[in-house]
Amino acid sequence: MKKKTTSGLKIICLNRKASFDYFFEDLYEAGVVLKGSEIKSVRNGKVNIADAYGIEKNGEIFLINSHISSYKQASYSNHSPMDERKLLLNRKEINKLVGKMQREGFTLIPTKMYFKRGKAKIEIAVAKGKKMYDKRQSIKRKDWNRDKARYFRKTS
Repeated sequence: MKKKTTSGLKIICLNRKASFDYFFEDLYEAGVVLKGSEIKSVRNGKVNIADAYGIEKNGEIFLINSHISSYKQASYSNHSPMDERKLLLNRKEINKLVGKMQREGFTLIPTKMYFKRGKAKIEIAVAKGKKMYDKRQSIKRKDWNRDKARYFRKTS
């Protein structure tokens, strides 16, 4: 009998711009509280987390500015696309995240959304914003690596 080689993750949405705009310190996996029509839209891949961020309200973490499109077939029970969505984390993780956000000036940025064993999960990063000179440095490093790869491809 063959074993499955896949990790069981089905990536729905990536936030590629986040690694360019922020330095990541820690990555956390959190569940997301979704309504029925929201999970249908997520399964269709109608999600955008590019401008999203996390905040703390009443001892809980919420995802703000994430866009999940309305589900066409849901009639009266449809959701609004820009709702706040609660993230499911342990109390210990929430306390750690809130402490970093308040003391050290970090923010919570979602990096990707995926399905893990049928449940919608989101990977959030504790991140600090990059300055303009940091962004120029990362562009320079990326260009150099691309040129280096071209050079080695031509010589071999």
